[in-house]
Amino acid sequence: MTTRTRTLTRATAALLAAALLAGCASADKNQTDPPSSSTTSATTTSSSMSGMSGMSGMSGSTVGTEVPEVNGVKPVASQVLATADWQGMQIQARTMTPTTFVLFNSSTDKETYMRPPKDASFHLMIMLSEKQTSEPIAYAGVWATILNSQGKTVYSDVQWPMNSAYMGPHYGNNVALPGAGKYTLKLLITPPDQGRHLEFAHVWQQKHEVTEHFSWAPPK
Repeated sequence: MTTRTRTLTRATAALLAAALLAGCASADKNQTDPPSSSTTSATTTSSSMSGMSGMSGMSGSTVGTEVPEVNGVKPVASQVLATADWQGMQIQARTMTPTTFVLFNSSTDKETYMRPPKDASFHLMIMLSEKQTSEPIAYAGVWATILNSQGKTVYSDVQWPMNSAYMGPHYGNNVALPGAGKYTLKLLITPPDQGRHLEFAHVWQQKHEVTEHFSWAPPK
């Protein structure tokens, strides 16, 4: 082998090695980092949103339980508590990490910050949407009541109409449960107070109640 041939061979090998190293570095950069904030956990959603005709029979399916604590808040895995269909209105109750939200009073131009209690278990979200289009339904009223396994009421409060960049329009509030156990969720949905096109002229005119059972355990 001539000196020129040896030089070309070494150069080719060096180029191949550089290409391999560049490929490995690129692959490392493209890897997805694990969740590092409560926001990431809170936005983890279930893929089962279809087929909500009547009660789903779900009893607490969770997603993404192993996530680190951030700013003193232990992230709560998203959990579907109930699904129902009321005259073409899809109703879904689910949980996310307890969060501070803002109530704005347009008559006084004041904001009230609603911070979760120290013993908050999760932020309860009630999604109301139209079945055919999946568009959110506004101007309804939602009241949530939770009972323990002995039938005692441990939570009963209004679910505020609110918006979120992560979860979209919903009705929600922070909930504090006494601990792990089996619970019953009751939702009272009042008719949307809104103008309606003719296809919605004769639906959602009476109060509607949804009842579902679920299990809850604090994050480890």
